[in-house]
Amino acid sequence: MKKFILSLFASMLLTTALWAQSAQTSPADTKVKFAKETVDFGKTDLNKPVTVDFEFTNISKEPVLIEAARASCGCTTPKWTQEPILPGKKGKITANYSANGLGQQNKTIWVKFRGIDQDKELHLTGTVGSNN
Repeated sequence: MKKFILSLFASMLLTTALWAQSAQTSPADTKVKFAKETVDFGKTDLNKPVTVDFEFTNISKEPVLIEAARASCGCTTPKWTQEPILPGKKGKITANYSANGLGQQNKTIWVKFRGIDQDKELHLTGTVGSNN
């Protein structure tokens, strides 16, 4: 009986580990490879806008197209490569952040690629301080 319980526990542990590992990759990861999925802009002054780029490479065998990109708040505005990105070529998402709040900042951008149901999640972090 002990062997049965240990075997059951081991199989549940293995299943959980495999599920957790597969949950870390999104379907977009099979089509594009981002140089960085989190960009830290460092420190900036209040109301001093920051611009960061999220660059990626098309690692699939067919063109990829960004349909949309949306941010977690109105203080962050994403712009992206509008034309299809051919296999092996690079694309870019540029995020403009207004830096209108003090302290540690964590913003998210969700990118929708054509033909992929799950959005790719990117992160912008940094600290905004008083400019006095």
